Amino acid sequence: MENKKVTSLEVAKLAGVSQSAVSRVFTPGASSSKKTNELVRKAAAKLGYRPNVLARSLITGKSRIIGLVVAYLNNYFYPEALELLSSALQKKGYHVLIFMAGNTEDDIEDAVDEILDYQVDGIIAASVSMSSDLAKRCGSAGVPVVLFNRSQDDERFSAVTSDNELGGQKVARFLLAGGHKKIGYIAGWEGASTQRDREKGFVTELARNGQELYAREVGNFNKDEARQAARKMFAKKDYPDAVFIANDAMAIAVIDVIRFELGLKVPEQVSVVGYDDVPISSWPAYDLTTVRQPANRMVAETVSILIESIDNQTTTARRIEIDGPLMVRGSARISEK
Repeated sequence: MENKKVTSLEVAKLAGVSQSAVSRVFTPGASSSKKTNELVRKAAAKLGYRPNVLARSLITGKSRIIGLVVAYLNNYFYPEALELLSSALQKKGYHVLIFMAGNTEDDIEDAVDEILDYQVDGIIAASVSMSSDLAKRCGSAGVPVVLFNRSQDDERFSAVTSDNELGGQKVARFLLAGGHKKIGYIAGWEGASTQRDREKGFVTELARNGQELYAREVGNFNKDEARQAARKMFAKKDYPDAVFIANDAMAIAVIDVIRFELGLKVPEQVSVVGYDDVPISSWPAYDLTTVRQPANRMVAETVSILIESIDNQTTTARRIEIDGPLMVRGSARISEK
């Protein structure tokens, strides 16, 4: 026997309210009295009624869906950040569709094309860059875009990041204060603004204090490549006495290589500093000194900008950089002063 779908009119009749009252109860952000809400939800539960979100989107022109595109999840920072983003958007009455994309322009274009097919109300691009062509297409579709943990020069995009350049400066000052003279750096993916800004702040602050990088390798925000970079950097007899690594996921991999493959002691022989302050960084096994990305504040700003853009159709882009503290732990020597 075919199941007959329960309509909002049937719920209204059973609850003794108008059909529009039923609609308000199940519309995020709409107002209804406590009594009406209780009557409607009780009737809906009894009849097995569920609102048709897709049908409502055809009427309102709003899908209440946010497309979230992310390049990779092997960075420990992103699972936590995506959970926070999803939770914050759900509290605003939005549903989240997550799309994975590679770092190439074609990968990102394909992902955004698919997102737009779902008639999303907005897009959050986490750790990916958007081409000017994609910006134009999103603008033409009336879909605002906010970049999360990535920025770029295109003034059409709002972006929320930690203050990566300042973070790099803090690491340089910390290592210099610890008396380190041979300081290395393992870079992330060089196409990322986060990588460029962290290195810029780090190298600039070293130069301001009369030092330059002693060694540099590239790990591309990839743990296997970070291990290779560490082997190359520390296999030499005259290896660095400290290394700043562009994110914690790579830093954890580098510590394992330094200790268990090369037999060096952290921090007695090599100080290691990362960036992100992911949960594993505080584990006693790593006790990693790192710059904390203020994920809660970054998420709050991202969601605020996106919702404001959706509600008000604003076009003025905002760039927000949030300062994060240096979390001093046991993986790096500190100043004796």
